Amino acid sequence: MLLGSISNTMLTPLAEVLTRLIMEFARTAFAVKDVLIERETFKELATYLERIRPILKEMSEKNVKDTPEKTMQQGLVSLEGQIKKAQSLISMCTSKSRIYLLVNCRMVVKEIQDITREIGRCLSSIPMATLGLSIETLANTAQLQRDMQQVQFKAAVAEEAIMEKIETGIRDHRIDSEWANGLLLQIAQAVGVPVDPISLRQELESFKREKEEAQLRKSQAEAMQLHQIIELLVQADAATSEREKDSMYQIKKSAGGNHLPALQSFYCPITQEVMQEPVEIASGQTFERSAIEKWFSAGHHTCPTTKVELDNLEIKLNLALRQSIQEWRERNTASSIAASKPKLLSGNEEEVSSALRELLSLCEERCLHKYWIAAEGLIPVLVKLLQSGQRRIRKETLATLRSLAVDNIGNKEKIAEAGGIKQVVRSLARDVGEGQQAVALLLELSEAPNVCEQIGKTQGCILLLVTMLNCENLHAIEDARKLLEHLSNNDQNVVQMAEANHFSPLILRLSEGSDMTKVLMASALSRMGLTETSKAALAQQGAIPPLVKMICYGKLEAKAAALGALQNLSTLPENREPMIEAGVIAPLLQLLFSVTSVVMSLKEHAAATLANLTMASTTAKTNINDMFGNILEPDETIFQLLSLLNLAGPVIQGHLLRALLGMSSLPSARDVREKMREGGAIQLLLPFCEVSDNEVRIHAIKLLNCLSGDGAGKELADHLGLTYLKALVKILVDSNGDAEKAAVLGIIQNTPVSDTHVTQLLLQAEALPVIVSLLKIKGAKNGPSASQNVLMESAAGALLRFTVSNNLRLQQMTANLDVIPILVQLVQTGTSRAKFEAASALRQLSESSWKLTMPVMQGQTCFACFLPAPKIGCSVHGGICSVKSTFCLVLADAICPLVSALEEKGDSADEAALDALSTLLNEEHKLENGVQVIAEAGGIKQIIRLLTVGSVGAKEKAVWMLEKIFRVEKYKTEYGSTAQMPLIDMTQKGTNTTKPLAAKILAHLNILHNQSSYF
Repeated sequence: MLLGSISNTMLTPLAEVLTRLIMEFARTAFAVKDVLIERETFKELATYLERIRPILKEMSEKNVKDTPEKTMQQGLVSLEGQIKKAQSLISMCTSKSRIYLLVNCRMVVKEIQDITREIGRCLSSIPMATLGLSIETLANTAQLQRDMQQVQFKAAVAEEAIMEKIETGIRDHRIDSEWANGLLLQIAQAVGVPVDPISLRQELESFKREKEEAQLRKSQAEAMQLHQIIELLVQADAATSEREKDSMYQIKKSAGGNHLPALQSFYCPITQEVMQEPVEIASGQTFERSAIEKWFSAGHHTCPTTKVELDNLEIKLNLALRQSIQEWRERNTASSIAASKPKLLSGNEEEVSSALRELLSLCEERCLHKYWIAAEGLIPVLVKLLQSGQRRIRKETLATLRSLAVDNIGNKEKIAEAGGIKQVVRSLARDVGEGQQAVALLLELSEAPNVCEQIGKTQGCILLLVTMLNCENLHAIEDARKLLEHLSNNDQNVVQMAEANHFSPLILRLSEGSDMTKVLMASALSRMGLTETSKAALAQQGAIPPLVKMICYGKLEAKAAALGALQNLSTLPENREPMIEAGVIAPLLQLLFSVTSVVMSLKEHAAATLANLTMASTTAKTNINDMFGNILEPDETIFQLLSLLNLAGPVIQGHLLRALLGMSSLPSARDVREKMREGGAIQLLLPFCEVSDNEVRIHAIKLLNCLSGDGAGKELADHLGLTYLKALVKILVDSNGDAEKAAVLGIIQNTPVSDTHVTQLLLQAEALPVIVSLLKIKGAKNGPSASQNVLMESAAGALLRFTVSNNLRLQQMTANLDVIPILVQLVQTGTSRAKFEAASALRQLSESSWKLTMPVMQGQTCFACFLPAPKIGCSVHGGICSVKSTFCLVLADAICPLVSALEEKGDSADEAALDALSTLLNEEHKLENGVQVIAEAGGIKQIIRLLTVGSVGAKEKAVWMLEKIFRVEKYKTEYGSTAQMPLIDMTQKGTNTTKPLAAKILAHLNILHNQSSYF
């Protein structure tokens, strides 16, 4: 392959090769900044590359032609090969685990050094002198070649120290946690990993994956090295067969009897302790090897016992004595094991604890003792102790059982046969310390395949293990993780882990398992009652792409399982984007539009998933026009979805309607709504108002409400007949869903108010009293719910067409339903939107009050004294008013609520309130009356305040009203100074509408002259 590459390069014009090399040198030098290890060494390499680039540029500028000299071509080819090696090394050092790179720091440094030297050699092979380069460049090149070929790099001192410590740990079989923690912190500081537990754990997990990758590459030596570093394994003792161990125990036990004291010859004369390795010296005396070696090292040439000068300092093993001592020890050990059984059964906490500690010590002393303890039948006794009510006994028993199980398959199986698994699992749920002991024992037991299977089947075990992954004990976390990894060899265990929110084994099987395994995993996902957190975790951990792949390429069973899982995941709005990125839309549409025989349940799942994704666009942060719209907005797709509505059954219809609603409901989806209307969606949807299926009808009405907006109400009105309107009114009466009622009212509100035909049809359908009744909703003690508020807002909006000021008969009909007090109440307690709609309706009604007010008749006859006292006229309108007959705002007690509404900031409620109040100022000859009523309610101060804080519309209305108000001398005097500064500011910064009005008021206040340029 390399020869072919060289051959191809040599056929390439040298100018092209030089251009490519210049770019590659720059790219390589820039990439160095991202390496995670040996940064300083890489920086030196980058410096050399940057020094070479000007040389290559000058060579390129000299317009070097193809030359017959092979050395020129070969030099450039070799240079290109080395830069590729450098890029490969940089790539590794930016993507691999930091700990992995630290472990390989010597290799990395050596490779950088080799690449640097080889680049220098390649440069020296190019005949620079024949290329016409400048003298300075030739000199620089020669120096550069020498520097690079002589370069020497070394790993950082800290990295070398860590590697030596690791090697020592492996060599000395270090297993104590304090030492391991110190090493881990030292590594973290060297490679720039935060020393908090989460970061350390993540980096360790990454390092462990490097070991797994090494195993996949079948790089056994590297995998072994990494395994040793991760685990720092202790050396296992060799053992004879179990039968031989049992037989030996019985012999020792029968020969031993009671505990035998040590013979005097067993003791070392120097240490006065029983010898481990007795050796004989020239005097014939025997000593402990370490003791006599120390004696000789101190310069002694005499026997420590006899004081006789020794002929030589040679020592030799006293094999016979060592065997005797060993025999004595083994007999006593067998005797101790046999004697521990009655202690364990005694029920005395101290005796039981003492026996457990002794057994644990024997297990750690020799592997052989583990077999002897099992041969004595103590494992069932120990398992029973796990039921003890004393925590101390349970923890010591767990530690003893674990020591018995280490490197002993037989003991593992005996513990399981004695019912130990169930008892150990119970300990998982107890305190952290006991849980750590329990998970450590289970991890050890899981090394036996049969026992591992039993662990997975034990009720509650997997859930407790997953829970333990979140505890604060790092050892327990690691053991739980390893145990879950062992258990994940069984598919049913993997499903249980997923049900406990541990998803990585399941996702791995979705990606790499057999076809049947993938189906099993996807089916399990489709059935799970996942929380939102779980759905998000599945997406983040990569569950979606393999599921999408299954619906694209899988068989029927795989498609069904994957669709069920995706439907489940699609209910979380945040999963919308990763699902679309994974390419789920195209296969969903393909299934929906397929004309071949497709199982109906697949289409139902596809429609439901599509609906979930589109509805998610109304809640997720992403915009419908970014990703999703690009796929679903084309006319053909929208028209196909609409056409399916009449061909599908109710289930698919409901999902399709929901999907179309999701596509069209965002304000930014105006183009989508337009395309739907062009496709005849409004006419298509109207019949669904009469269907009995609640889901279908609700979504159809919501979609119809959505599509009839954007000023498209006229198109809707053209197709609305009495039958459809009666169906809509029936929904308002019968439906239990506030959202459905609100959508119906939205449809009514979207039809043009000026369309009197629709209004008459609504009256015939008896819609008016129903709409008014919906304004009377009473919420719970804490007030109306959010859905009830929306319903009242929609009802108030729909009512506006019945209060138009150009139809007194219609207004009278509405007022006779006692709607005005309800509107006043809405202005006082409703939402911002409800206040806007209610104030707008009151404004329309109030506009007619001046025409409807009856003049007060004064008695003029001589019999006037015998007549009832004349009626007092309305304080504003001056005539006889009432709420129902003249819609008087004063008698309806609406003034104070409207003034209060001036403080409302949302949905232009303040503007609507100003409009309503302004109707009191419409008659010039009664102007003072209206101003007085507004003033008494504190309205003038609020109007002045709006000059500063109100919207543009509110400011325009406020300044119009103030111009009227300040015509009355009393109020000009009282409030003029307050309004002065806001008005002056408005003359400078206001709109073309407000500037002249503000100036006119300032003229009333004698601040500006009437001939001011502001006029």
